[in-house]
Amino acid sequence: MRTLKYAIVGMLAQKPMTGYDLMQEFESTLNEFWSANHSQIYPELKKLTNEGSITYTMKQSEKGPDSKLYSITEAGEKDFLEWLNDDEDIIKTPKDPFRLRVFFSKSMKEEDRLDFFMDHRLKHRKRLKHLQKQLQKFTHIPTKDEDAFGDYLVLMSAIMREESTIEWIEKCIELLEA
Repeated sequence: MRTLKYAIVGMLAQKPMTGYDLMQEFESTLNEFWSANHSQIYPELKKLTNEGSITYTMKQSEKGPDSKLYSITEAGEKDFLEWLNDDEDIIKTPKDPFRLRVFFSKSMKEEDRLDFFMDHRLKHRKRLKHLQKQLQKFTHIPTKDEDAFGDYLVLMSAIMREESTIEWIEKCIELLEA
């Protein structure tokens, strides 16, 4: 399954966008749970156009060359809605080098192990602060009918994930210091 396809079509279901606009969304809104780079997005846009899931019009630019403004087609919307409603198994837990190091951390010197946890706590606190700053873009909690509702729910999940990770790391530090 080409999940990137559905990420792109889903963004275009919200509003027409250029390839550059899509890249910006991947770098800002989607980056907490999905990533894609230039070399993946543009070939996928070409495939989606050839499949009839999306179409484009040329958009004049004041700054440089004209760009393609992509939008979803009826066929693309139908396929996207089928994918959204498809029942899917829970994916395996993603690989996490930090937790793998924790698992084997007994091999570290005691002071290095404590520093290791403290360093990661700091990194997660910085990420949490960044996410909380992202939350400020919402002037209100979006209603379930607004496009921003899903963004809000995912951001809330990312904040809760970081809070939980920090709580776990602090418990690890507490156990190490005991």
